Amino acid sequence: MKANMQQNAPKLGPIVIDIVGKELGADDVRRILHPMTGGVILFGRNFESRQQISALIQAIRALRSNLLISVDHEGGRVQRFKTDGFTHLPAMRTLGQLYAHNRAQALQTTHAAGFILGAELRAVGVDYSYTPVLDLDYGDSSVIGDRAFSDDAQTVSALAQALNAGLRQAGMGNCGKHFPGHGFVAADSHVAMPVDEREFADIMSADILPYQQLTHDLSAIMPAHVIYPKVDAQPAGFSKIWLDLLREQLGFTGAIITDDLSMVGAAGMIPNVVQRVQAALDAGCDQVLLCNRPDDLDQALHGLPERYLNQTHQVRLQTLYGSQRPDWTALQGQATYQTALEQIKPLLQAGAGADPTAVMLQKSMV
Repeated sequence: MKANMQQNAPKLGPIVIDIVGKELGADDVRRILHPMTGGVILFGRNFESRQQISALIQAIRALRSNLLISVDHEGGRVQRFKTDGFTHLPAMRTLGQLYAHNRAQALQTTHAAGFILGAELRAVGVDYSYTPVLDLDYGDSSVIGDRAFSDDAQTVSALAQALNAGLRQAGMGNCGKHFPGHGFVAADSHVAMPVDEREFADIMSADILPYQQLTHDLSAIMPAHVIYPKVDAQPAGFSKIWLDLLREQLGFTGAIITDDLSMVGAAGMIPNVVQRVQAALDAGCDQVLLCNRPDDLDQALHGLPERYLNQTHQVRLQTLYGSQRPDWTALQGQATYQTALEQIKPLLQAGAGADPTAVMLQKSMV
C-alpha cells in the first residue's frame, strides 16, 4: 500500500489501538472508526490461524483502509504468530553468537531471517513489525536479555542493518527499539519504573551508537520507558531532551512511536491517560501505543483534543506502509523465500537447543 494511495483517505490519528479477540466486536469497530485512531497492533490473542488473521486484517481494512497494521514480531519469546506456516525464528542473541564465529555467514543468515519475517507478515497484510531490538545486552535485564543481538554496539548495528535489509526486500519497514537503550537496567518497564543512573557520556559512547549508525536505515524508533536522571527526570518517550537529540543531533527523520503507554513505566509517571498521551505527543512522538486497557483507550480516543489529529506527522508515518504483498501460496514457491529458509535452517536448529557455532561448523563440513 503506497503513500500515494492514501491521499484521499482520512488522516492517520495519533493512537495505535489493540483489539480484543480473533474477530472484530462492536467496540473494536467503534474504536477503529474513531478519527484519533491511526493504527492497530495485533497480539498473540488475536491469532488462531493464518486464514483467520488474514480475514481479521481484511475486516479492519474494510472499515479504514489506511490504518497501519503492526505487530510485535521479533523472533524468540517475542513473536505473536508462530504456527500454521509461520517460521518461528529464534531469539536474536543466536545471530550475535553466530556473528562472533563467522561474520559473513551471520550477516547473510540475518538478512534471510529478516526477509522471512517480513515476507510472511506481508503475505497476511501486516504493514510493519516492531523490530529490530537495538538494546545492548549487559546481562542484567530479564525483559531484554536474549532479545538483544549482543553486548557490543558494532555487532548490534551490523546485524540490525542486515535484518533491516531483509525486511526491506520483503516490502516491510522497521522500528528500532528501545531508544536510547533499555539493556542496562534490570527492571522491566511493563511492571516497574526502570531508572538508569549512568552518565550521559556513557550512554552516548555505547547504547546510542546503533541509532547513530542506523539513523537513515530506520523507518521508526520506539523510545524506552526508562528514566535517565542524569539527562532528564522524564522517561525517554516523554522527554523533549531525548527526542530532540534524536531529531536534531542524530538527524532522524522517521516516525517516533511510543511503547505501550499502559505499561507501568509510563502509567506510573502520568496516571491520567489523556495527559499521558498528550505528554508523549508534545515531547515529539508521532504515534502512541495504548494496549490492554479498553477503558483507558476509550478515554484517550474521546478526550484527546482535535489539534492532535491536525498535528499528526503524516509524512513520517507514510513510510511504514508495506509495499508488495505476496500471495501466501505463491510465496511458498518463491525461489528467494526457499533460499532464505535454507539459509536459516542452522539458526532454527540452534533455536531448538543446539549451539549455533557448532551447527554452522557441521554444515560447512558436509
